[in-house]
Amino acid sequence: MSGTAIPAVLPASDVPADAEHYDVVVIGFGIAGGCAALEAARAGARTLILERAAVHGGTTCMAGGHFYLGGGTAVQQATGHEDSPEEMYKYLVANSAHPEHDKIRAYCEGSVEHFDWLEALGFQFERSYFPGKAVIQPGTEGLMFTGNEKVHPYRDAAIPAPRGHKVPVPGDTEGAKLVIDLVRDRCEDAGVEVRYETGATHLVTDEVGTVVGVAWKNFERTGVLRAEAVVIAAGGFVMNPDMVAEHTPALGSKLFTLGSTYDDGLGIRLGASVGAALEHMDEPFITAPFYPPSSLVKGVIVNKEGRRFVAEDSYHSRTSYHVLKQTDQTAYLIADSAHMAEQGMPLVKFLDGYETIEEMETALGLPADSLVATMERYNNHAAVGEDPDFGKHPDWLAPQTEGPWGVFDLSLGVALYAGFTLGGISVTLDGQARRADGTVIPGLYAAGACASNIAQDGNSYCSGTQLGEGSFFGRRAGRHAAARAGSALTAG
Repeated sequence: MSGTAIPAVLPASDVPADAEHYDVVVIGFGIAGGCAALEAARAGARTLILERAAVHGGTTCMAGGHFYLGGGTAVQQATGHEDSPEEMYKYLVANSAHPEHDKIRAYCEGSVEHFDWLEALGFQFERSYFPGKAVIQPGTEGLMFTGNEKVHPYRDAAIPAPRGHKVPVPGDTEGAKLVIDLVRDRCEDAGVEVRYETGATHLVTDEVGTVVGVAWKNFERTGVLRAEAVVIAAGGFVMNPDMVAEHTPALGSKLFTLGSTYDDGLGIRLGASVGAALEHMDEPFITAPFYPPSSLVKGVIVNKEGRRFVAEDSYHSRTSYHVLKQTDQTAYLIADSAHMAEQGMPLVKFLDGYETIEEMETALGLPADSLVATMERYNNHAAVGEDPDFGKHPDWLAPQTEGPWGVFDLSLGVALYAGFTLGGISVTLDGQARRADGTVIPGLYAAGACASNIAQDGNSYCSGTQLGEGSFFGRRAGRHAAARAGSALTAG
């Protein structure tokens, strides 16, 4: 069967009268599904999670552990960084191509409470700040800038504040496992039932289109569950080559995909099977970070015409987003001897060093005098702390005048670009799945990577958005689903 096939919908009339019944069934046990189930159970709903893998966690376990939070969290206050829900809101609106204002407003106004909720799971973000430019804090520092807050033009729209809260686990990956393990523990405390190696295969609807159950499969065993509400939190579709080819073909070419085995889009296709609209399916997150070290950010990025096209201090996915829009998706990072250093994440290939810019220009096959003119203009303005072309922040401006000069190749197919998908089921503020006309599908919710919320395109993405919104909106979906279940039972 094609990876784009839409599962059939089962009619409620075919479900046995004695079928198992739950108030809320959650499909997927990553950060969104776990938080949805926990909140549903805490609200009094009898809750079940269906997880295809043998363990909880999904792609969440691969993440470094950034949560994008702000508005005045305890870490921001302890490290002397002022922030407010309003400034956070203004930044996220300015940084979004298609802002959904109600969701952004709720996320910002609820961010401090969500920070406290996360710590109440059983851990604490370190009250410390990492000032450098990195993909993620190298140690256990609790806070850093992880987006474009200080990048032009966003710093003009809102007062910059660091909002990348990292869990106290050193290193670049797997930090989020600490959180999802605690979510599992709290789910167990709250009485959430979990069935591993059991995947949802079909949704069940009644005669008016309300989702009233889920069909499941566990190896060769199959069955059907009745439910008052179903929350789909089954991940994105980066591991499904057919869906990638249809929606985000850039991810299928010369890229390393970031996802778990079950990021195959089944949750999204389950939503589509009952009429859910899909949003931003053509938007991937793609990146090949060239920093750390921070000193490289002070260098110059040019395309094959020898011209700059992006502020070098942009968040790494924003830089990559613009690289992929250049001719032949070709770009080079140039730094002088004063700013060259060994890469902390060697995803971008070092090509060579040159005694003169003219020699480099010829070796790279750039138009005559193009690179020479670009470097001269950049250096002259950087010497006085200015960048009239792209507004690079003064913190990262430095003339590149000390030869020899080195060059790194940022081009697609040379640098190791990695990515994942951002599109998914259209949902309301409370996670209700929506049809194309904006009406909701009764009984169906979605959260996490299979839903479309704040993280909508690679140009505006910032580290921590996926874990932040997945857990935040997962909680909302779980609470609303539990309330629906309670109302249905009362009415019944």
